Amino acid sequence: MDLPALLDHLLNFVAPAAFMALVLAFVGRFLGGRRDGAPRWWVQWALTFAAGVAVLAAGLTVFGRDGAMATYAALVVVCGTVQWLVMRGWRR
Repeated sequence: MDLPALLDHLLNFVAPAAFMALVLAFVGRFLGGRRDGAPRWWVQWALTFAAGVAVLAAGLTVFGRDGAMATYAALVVVCGTVQWLVMRGWRR
């Protein structure tokens, strides 16, 4: 596999985590409002993205292939939980 193909595969692998993190960071800002102590949007994105990539890698390890629906369900749950923790949702 050459370098462009490898980069294409890696970017397509992490794309669901990147999209989910971006949507949650912006929706959390608009719906959750500004909260004291909540980090900036790009920090929220980075934390949620890192958690999402970890879930995708775990799903790839467990199921042996990418794209299992259980992995995507876990991605939604974990990313939502991380965003809730970052936005300090328990203080609402």
